[in-house]
Amino acid sequence: MSDEEVRRVTDALNAVEQIADEEQRVKAKSRIMAEQVTRNKAWAQERTRLIRRLHHEDGLSYRQIAARLEIKPSAVQDAFRNYTESGEYAGRGGGKGPADG
Repeated sequence: MSDEEVRRVTDALNAVEQIADEEQRVKAKSRIMAEQVTRNKAWAQERTRLIRRLHHEDGLSYRQIAARLEIKPSAVQDAFRNYTESGEYAGRGGGKGPADG
């Protein structure tokens, strides 16, 4: 995705902030947030697959992967720590994350 494409998406999201009617603005934000929950799981799975491939097949270090993908090194570490292919984190007790605690 080019910088221009990212800017267009950002501009669209910023336009939501400009909706004058508070109720309509909140409704729009709620719809976007609900749709994004589903996307986030798929995007996280895709990112994890790429991170693992870059490490195992291309031999890149965690820091090299983080720099290449422009993400935090901790995000790279998370791809190797208690991550399941379902897009959920197993955690110490085998649950789905901190909320299960």
